[in-house]
Amino acid sequence: MTRGFEIVSSYTDKDLRVPYRSTQQAAGYDFESAVDFTVPSIWKLNFLKVLWAIWHQETVSAAETDKAKAILKPFLIPTGIKAYMGADEVLILANRSSNPLKRGLVIPNGIGVIDADYYNNDSNEGEIFMQVLNFGLTDVLIKKGDRIGQGIFLNYLTADNEAQPRQQRKGGFGSSGR
Repeated sequence: MTRGFEIVSSYTDKDLRVPYRSTQQAAGYDFESAVDFTVPSIWKLNFLKVLWAIWHQETVSAAETDKAKAILKPFLIPTGIKAYMGADEVLILANRSSNPLKRGLVIPNGIGVIDADYYNNDSNEGEIFMQVLNFGLTDVLIKKGDRIGQGIFLNYLTADNEAQPRQQRKGGFGSSGR
């Protein structure tokens, strides 16, 4: 087996589908939500008030700043899926073209990067989560089975004069450093 998808153990009996290509020429494998999930709109909890105060260089309370930061913290939608691939491959997670248009959902850093060593590492089975923010005016309900993103397998290159990394992944999401 060279590359592919599996369902993580905690979702074995949850009737999930592994990612799939919707058409013969599709590059991306569609990922579905493993659960019903509500993604709150960022325009709640005085977010506009905080933006206005920052723009006008007024003092913003720590509580209001914390609220704004909490609103802009991405939400992680579970997929119940893990991916295996070759050591010189990566799985790139990308938004679906319909998400911003129809739902107001975006991936905050543009893409997600799933490294080969994320699969079945020491302290994490390697479940993939779709990271999103909701810039829409209202909360968005994602139903179990809704397509929420896509994954594309790619080969990558390394530099000739690279100092070989010695660290091995020991954790899950965001565990390879700050």
